[in-house]
Amino acid sequence: MSITPLLRLSGITKTFGPLKANDDISLTLAEGEMLALLGENGAGKTTLMSILFGHYVADGGSVEVLGRPLPPGSPRAALAAGIGMVHQHFTLADNMTVLENIMLGTEPLWAFRRGSARARAKLGSLMDRFRLRVDPGAKVRALSVGERQRVEILKVLYRDARILILDEPTAVLTPQESDHLFATLRELVNQGVSVIFITHKLREVMTASDRCVVLRHGRVVLETSTKGTSAEELAKAMVGANIPQTTRTPHPPGDEILFLDRVRASAPDRGASLDELCLSVRAHEILGIAGVSGNGQALLADLLSGLVAPTGGSVVLRGQTVSRLTPAAMIRSGVGRVPDDRTGTGLVADMTVMENLSTEIYRLPGFSKRGMLNFKALASRAAQLTDVFDIRCAGPGAPVRKLSGGNMQKLILARVLSQGPHLILANQPTWGLDVGATAAVHQHLLDAARRGAGVVLISEDLDELFQLSDRIQVMYQGQLSDPENTATVDRAKLGLMMSGQNFDSRGAA
Repeated sequence: MSITPLLRLSGITKTFGPLKANDDISLTLAEGEMLALLGENGAGKTTLMSILFGHYVADGGSVEVLGRPLPPGSPRAALAAGIGMVHQHFTLADNMTVLENIMLGTEPLWAFRRGSARARAKLGSLMDRFRLRVDPGAKVRALSVGERQRVEILKVLYRDARILILDEPTAVLTPQESDHLFATLRELVNQGVSVIFITHKLREVMTASDRCVVLRHGRVVLETSTKGTSAEELAKAMVGANIPQTTRTPHPPGDEILFLDRVRASAPDRGASLDELCLSVRAHEILGIAGVSGNGQALLADLLSGLVAPTGGSVVLRGQTVSRLTPAAMIRSGVGRVPDDRTGTGLVADMTVMENLSTEIYRLPGFSKRGMLNFKALASRAAQLTDVFDIRCAGPGAPVRKLSGGNMQKLILARVLSQGPHLILANQPTWGLDVGATAAVHQHLLDAARRGAGVVLISEDLDELFQLSDRIQVMYQGQLSDPENTATVDRAKLGLMMSGQNFDSRGAA
């Protein structure tokens, strides 16, 4: 590593009204170093990287690249200084080719002719040098998720970046794609590129990074070499306390709660369909659904929520065939729904905590009479639930939009679990949550299964599925594999099935 840091952030401070997002943060990055940036939701990680990339202007402090000050608030200056950023949600044009996406923005609008041949040659050289293979002429919409991420990285390298920032880089990748990504990043580092990656997955941090920086409440609370720390120490630094360990205790399965018998469904507007799905969930059981995003998981979640009706097959709940699937019918049948979009479909952000907790029970006796709501009873229930589920807010009258992502998720769980559902649909229940909030969500789901509920857990995080599930099925292109026992299944086998290799759809056993 060089004596002069490639990157130096000194005393970075940024406030948004009364909130101090970054509080006198200083850190360095050496040439050829991989740095993991960690912290709870709201710890200031994204704000700090946005200041580095020029999206925000710091209230105080400075940024230097190779000893030269970086002009604040200018992404163009950041790019010129060799800083590139790959966001969690890709920013590619699906209707354009790989080469066209990579060239986009690198040529003047008034150029007489495009330098496609020169660009293709440079792209080919980069792919050979860093072992990032992708067809330059392929349309982006035809690429896998892993290939799209390679294109995003190639876009940055094409602009001669020396510093690469990645935000949650493995959120939508299979295990094999994640391994390939970090092998690629290590190749980049070996050739002098410096990498900063933001992640909540401590296993990745311990295996891939050289150094770790932990933020809490906008301040650096730990800076250490990866070899000199542990996942437990990092988690404790992130939340300021020991993280309670969630452990799955297998229970003998009870009666069948849900049975899907050769169910078919389609959503032409989303280009998704379900093909002859067979699935069985019993009481005390958590069934994990693994798969890469876009393979029909969202449509399955909508089906179990009553938002989409099947076009074939049958849905059986507790021995009764459901003839008409609607959200109200599924709630009456004892289905609790934890959607993947907290603010879009899970909650009404402009309503209060009390109002959101009451949306599914306000018609019940004791909470309304002759069309008049019993606000005292609703407020009392809301206060009790916020205490039991540790929803940190200013009270039942607080607007939901002011809650953190973790507290929003606990609010949804409080609404769902307080009704004692027989079946729980948990769709990406910990997406974007830090280790503390994730542990709380996991414990609530395990407790619900222990009490006798059946749980369908849809997740793109194999670590989460192995930690919570009793059995796992893989969803690929609208089909489900046979269920596998979590205690005996090979992790690599599931990863290959998630990418379509060795996938065999025969329905539930």
